[in-house]
Amino acid sequence: MTRPPTAGELGLCLCHSCGLVCDMTGEPDHCPRCDAPLHRRKPDSLNRTWAYLLAALAFYVPANLLPVMNTMMLGSGADSTIMSGVIEFWQHGAWDIALIIFIASIAVPGVKFVVLSLLLITVQRGSAWARPERAKLYRFVELIGYWSMLDVLVVALVAALVKFKALGDIEPRVGILFFGLVVVFTMLSAMSFDPRLIWDSPPAKEHPDATRSH
Repeated sequence: MTRPPTAGELGLCLCHSCGLVCDMTGEPDHCPRCDAPLHRRKPDSLNRTWAYLLAALAFYVPANLLPVMNTMMLGSGADSTIMSGVIEFWQHGAWDIALIIFIASIAVPGVKFVVLSLLLITVQRGSAWARPERAKLYRFVELIGYWSMLDVLVVALVAALVKFKALGDIEPRVGILFFGLVVVFTMLSAMSFDPRLIWDSPPAKEHPDATRSH
């Protein structure tokens, strides 16, 4: 069964700004409707995605090693890293607060790192493995990306919960700054990745122009 033609084979390109389907005959540089730059694929998508992802990983180290908050529990105060804060709240019976911190500050960034790394490696290898599933993984990262700012606001939320439960007091520390940078760079990494690359075959087989900008 013959596969349907791709937009590239038909000489068409979708404008990233207004969504207009543009005729690429003559290789126009800008969209005729909104004048936005036209690209068959996001320029330097893989390089920029790797750069943002590695920067996020670099900031993730101090974000986990440095204290992100100071908790005053039962008259004694101590600086806490992300994981030690989770353990401390769990031991004091505040499992709901511990769960919020763990999901927002550890599980979500970890999922982003793993999924984006998998997408980048398989695309660079020209793999045809599980393309529909990988496309769904990217949409999943996009979905949780809308809630990325929860990672930055988690300390403020936890502070409100702690005071509401009359468990003590809480203040942010320098680690939360690095964690904010992790959130920003993971968001930029996901935005830089072009999911259409998942469906591109290796340059030797088809669409040499699809990877020309990479």
